[in-house]
Amino acid sequence: MFAAERRQLILEMVRANGAVSLRELARVVQTSEVTVRRDVRALEAEGLLDRRHGGAVLPGGFTRESGFPQKSHLATAEKTAIADLAAGLVEEGEAIVVGAGTTTQELARRLARVPGLTVVTNSLLVAQALAHANRVEVVMTGGTLRGSNYALVGSGAEQSLQGLRVSKAFLSGSGLTAERGLSTSNMLSASVDRALVQAAAEVVVLADHSKLGTDTMFQTVPTDVITRLVTDESPAHDDRAATELQALADQGVQIAVAGSPGGGAVNGSGTPGASGGEAVARQQRRDVPLPGPRRQVPGAAAGLRSAGALGDQGGGAERARVADLRRR
Repeated sequence: MFAAERRQLILEMVRANGAVSLRELARVVQTSEVTVRRDVRALEAEGLLDRRHGGAVLPGGFTRESGFPQKSHLATAEKTAIADLAAGLVEEGEAIVVGAGTTTQELARRLARVPGLTVVTNSLLVAQALAHANRVEVVMTGGTLRGSNYALVGSGAEQSLQGLRVSKAFLSGSGLTAERGLSTSNMLSASVDRALVQAAAEVVVLADHSKLGTDTMFQTVPTDVITRLVTDESPAHDDRAATELQALADQGVQIAVAGSPGGGAVNGSGTPGASGGEAVARQQRRDVPLPGPRRQVPGAAAGLRSAGALGDQGGGAERARVADLRRR
């Protein structure tokens, strides 16, 4: 096993367990404790973990990633609303990629009704949701199964995506900020997600409001690569989510908010547009407008001039009447 592979596996174990002894790490990667200690020291220098006497632990400031059972019970209503809205972005006969996650799993359940669709995924949960969809073709990547989120990761998954080209990529993650974009807590998952992004012409991020403003360890998609964000309505007191949404919009990300009345698709110029989103426009949502030049309402200036002219005419008539009274 190469040093890079050993260190990825070491980091994966620490992320999964929170703390692991050097003896256990050496047993799993099948090398000496001396070599593992050197690997742990190198990972600590990169800020990926902290050394402790006889082992390694998660670095300060980063929390352990929740497993699928925990994630599946979080924000279920929000994920459903986001999935309903995102499904409207997918058209008949398209080829797309769908990443791993509980929100993308909800999306997959709705994609089963889209005829002629081809879905490439590294998620067993997404594939399972589409397994009985007769009109949808499912293509799975290779790779090593990561049990905590039922996703295929590693070099096998990444290599199977080389040369692939699809219209859209639908991804979720652990956090989203305007500064770093989409991020996740796991290095192997982040690497596969980046390969999924490279295969797509457009990138659609699915993230509920609790992930807005949250920054995690590994960047998946930089902000300037994200085409659209589909999220849910944040609570009125959640200033962080609102600030982050505006910052993302300022950088050109099209924002679609599920569960809000009114609104239409927003294109890059900040004006309504139906391209690739007419179905979305039929759903309830609110879009955050992008900044753009102020537009003058046609005829507004002429109307003001007309009002001024009328005012002058009225003032002239009044002065003539007063002069006539004085002459009398």
